Amino acid sequence: MKAVIYERYGPPEVLRLAEVEKPVPRENEVLVRIHATTVTAGDIRSRAFDVPLWQWLPARLYLGLTKPKRAVLGLEMAGDVEAVGAGVTRFKPGDPVFAFAGFGFGCYAEYRCLLESGKPTDDGIIAHKPANLTYEEAAAVPTGALTAAAFLRKANLQGGQQVLIYGASGSVGTYAVQLAKALGAEVTGVCSSANLDMVRSLGADQVFDYTRDDLAAITDRYDLIFDAVGKAPSSVKKGLLKPTGRFLSVHDSADLQPDDLNQLKATIEAGKLRPVIDRTYSLEQIVEAHRYVEQGHKRGNVVITVE
Repeated sequence: MKAVIYERYGPPEVLRLAEVEKPVPRENEVLVRIHATTVTAGDIRSRAFDVPLWQWLPARLYLGLTKPKRAVLGLEMAGDVEAVGAGVTRFKPGDPVFAFAGFGFGCYAEYRCLLESGKPTDDGIIAHKPANLTYEEAAAVPTGALTAAAFLRKANLQGGQQVLIYGASGSVGTYAVQLAKALGAEVTGVCSSANLDMVRSLGADQVFDYTRDDLAAITDRYDLIFDAVGKAPSSVKKGLLKPTGRFLSVHDSADLQPDDLNQLKATIEAGKLRPVIDRTYSLEQIVEAHRYVEQGHKRGNVVITVE
């Protein structure tokens, strides 16, 4: 099968198309024929090995000390079930599915095996595709939406509370805006001027432009400030919280639950959540796609079609 591999850390040019062995599902695994995947910030950091100093050693041990242990990147995907192991009960061949592959990556390929049920972060999560999304749209959901949902759950966000989402136009941020609104919160988004209207269209009650507005002068105080890009200035972190408020960054940890993707499917089919897609590339254009995402200005998600 075709797959995009990388054999050393570096710029987008280390990625290349290759023929690799097609996986065979084990007893509790589902084999998915992938129609679409994405380029996430996690793919960029893993390819370039761009991690904070304090994460350097654990990241090297996980990803590979001298070269990548996992040759195929790609954290999320959508496609059709091609085959299932003898112990699989929830899926059958032909089922449209979408999935977070866990930190084993592997979605820059024509096929990927996933456990029907496992530890979400390590083994991934697979669910039936929302009926109202295309494969390209569905592929753009798992990583960003699961992350946003996990952090809002960690914060115990309640209806009527005020939340500020810094980086509201990125993948995690666009989902956080919509999920917070679905919970009944009053949402303020922070993004660049080019994305103000888009963030409003997702349901944000207020939107501030970090390139023009003096965020330190905001008079509102928030129950939750969620930094969806890990770049919020200290004036936002410390100055805009209520006395009992909480600040969370996407660089913190938040636990995924096995049923999270099914819950997102229901929210999507209820019309309360939708993906934002910036650009779409083919698998053969993966280097160009990585170059674009690496610039750090993508709006929502960048999708890769797998033909």
